[in-house]
Amino acid sequence: MRVVSRQWSVVSITLCVMLYAFCSSTDAQQPTKVPRIGFLDSSTVSGSAVLVDAFREELSRLGWIEGKNIAIVYRFAEGRSERMSEMAADLVRLKVDLIVVTGRAPGLAAKKATTTIPIVMTSFPDPVVDGLVASLARPGGNVTGLSSLTSELNSKRAEILMDAVPKLARLGVLRQAGTPVRGDLRLSDLRAAAAVMKLKLEEIETRVDAKGLESAFKTAKQKRVNAIIIGGGRLFFAERKQIVDLAVKHRMPAIYPQEEFVDDGGLMSYGTDNADLYRRTAHYVDKILKGAKPADLPVEQPTKFELIINLKAAKQIGLTVPPNVLARADKVIK
Repeated sequence: MRVVSRQWSVVSITLCVMLYAFCSSTDAQQPTKVPRIGFLDSSTVSGSAVLVDAFREELSRLGWIEGKNIAIVYRFAEGRSERMSEMAADLVRLKVDLIVVTGRAPGLAAKKATTTIPIVMTSFPDPVVDGLVASLARPGGNVTGLSSLTSELNSKRAEILMDAVPKLARLGVLRQAGTPVRGDLRLSDLRAAAAVMKLKLEEIETRVDAKGLESAFKTAKQKRVNAIIIGGGRLFFAERKQIVDLAVKHRMPAIYPQEEFVDDGGLMSYGTDNADLYRRTAHYVDKILKGAKPADLPVEQPTKFELIINLKAAKQIGLTVPPNVLARADKVIK
């Protein structure tokens, strides 16, 4: 009897080992769920490429490689704001795990479409005023990310132009037609700054296309504008090369919100590192995919602002940038 018992014990152990091996093999064959990120942008594919690349490269550095262990579903409105709500709803229907929004319009559309899917902002002007978060320190809902200070920086840009452009009397500001003032530029601060500096402020609305932008610069010349501030909208960023070329064509000193305008031949920029905002966005995505809740992740604001001056562009329009302005620059392109 002992021999039989021992034989059955051996058989039992063998069966258990085989069963475990089978189960382990089956588990190994089960596909791992790949998280899907929705990417909602009001701009164009080509115009956003440099920023999207920065976002993807940082995700990759954090271990999230597109097409391998993460998928990104892109939705670009191509400047057609009426499509934003539809595209946000589409991402919700696709049951993405998280939505990245690149500005005010995408942020508002995504928030309206879902109160449960995490939403990460790359650069939202004022998420508290627009009701996306309860506060910057304690967002309290499904939205977090980065808040930009585009509007608050316009008075500083006006000061820089005042120092850089001799006898500046009329200052233009270019903003997208049909966009609420709060959605593109908060002009109240700029109006107040212009009044203090005794500048006549000309507010020029434009469609962000070839015909509209050409007309806007002609209007600026007709109004005898001496220098112009370019708005911080996503479509302006997408069309930056055309805007820069028009400024050169009309010999118009202009200050831009991002360095990429200067890289494309613009005169000067003052603002945050736009690509860095997208890299920092990747860190929010990483934390949320690893289990963090948006409500517990404070909204960040930029802390570093750079003045970049392109002396080649200055020469093209016949402007001599004063030494005191050059001394304040973080980078000078010669």
